[in-house]
Amino acid sequence: MPIEPRPGVRRGPPVGAGGAGGTGWATERLSDRLAAALIAQIDSGALRPGDRLPTEAQLSASHGVSRSVVREAVQRIKSRGLLLSRQGSGVYVAPPPAHRSLAFDPSVLDSMQAVVQVVELRRVLEGEIAALAAERSTRAQQAGLKRSLKAIDTAMAAGHDGVAEDMAFHRAIGEATGNPQFSRLLAFLEQYLREAMRVTKGNEARREDFMRQVREEHRAIVEAIEARDAAKARAAAVNHLFNGEERLVQGGLIESDGRAAPAAVRTLRRRGLAAAGRGRK
Repeated sequence: MPIEPRPGVRRGPPVGAGGAGGTGWATERLSDRLAAALIAQIDSGALRPGDRLPTEAQLSASHGVSRSVVREAVQRIKSRGLLLSRQGSGVYVAPPPAHRSLAFDPSVLDSMQAVVQVVELRRVLEGEIAALAAERSTRAQQAGLKRSLKAIDTAMAAGHDGVAEDMAFHRAIGEATGNPQFSRLLAFLEQYLREAMRVTKGNEARREDFMRQVREEHRAIVEAIEARDAAKARAAAVNHLFNGEERLVQGGLIESDGRAAPAAVRTLRRRGLAAAGRGRK
């Protein structure tokens, strides 16, 4: 059957083109959709190891796409080790590998909604990463976190988007846990979050209060790590990512889903507001 676009996925002009930060989202590609459809058949068992894939012409006709789209989709699946070619015979579903590499559906780059889902995953991870960094970080690593914060400010002051520096800051927190697997996982997620962060940074750059909030949230994470307060570091990291979503809502880039922040985050916010109120007196 012909490939239909996913709900909420745009075609045509990129989302956000000319908007915040001047960066848009990647439009959906038919080859990505076809690859996702075929992978779903492999994952569900509709296509089993050893099964021969329909011919290029058959896939083109059944999915309503050109042969070039089919070739690109099949090549994409081959690169993941899920298909193999037999000369003069065709393309077959490969035996399941002993170790399957981590990968996300290509659609994670197609819409704000999908990117927010990846940010949600990041929020779960980075709260615990910050807590471990508070427990395990060395003085040298804590000093590195402060340098990372200065690098973000320097980049923004110079008119850059600060994306690379912001990501380096979060990687540095992962390194401060002493567990290299966290750094590797965050580096993997970056390929899905880089464009999202460019839009986020562009949104924040339009408002001084947004930029101030981000600086304060980053500083709160570092201060909690320096104080070796794991609970506070966890809450500060989760609060930062919750607030990042809220800033996207306020900037008109996503709609609010009405979720409530965890109790520890609400407490942190109340304390922050109270401190801010005292500072204005």
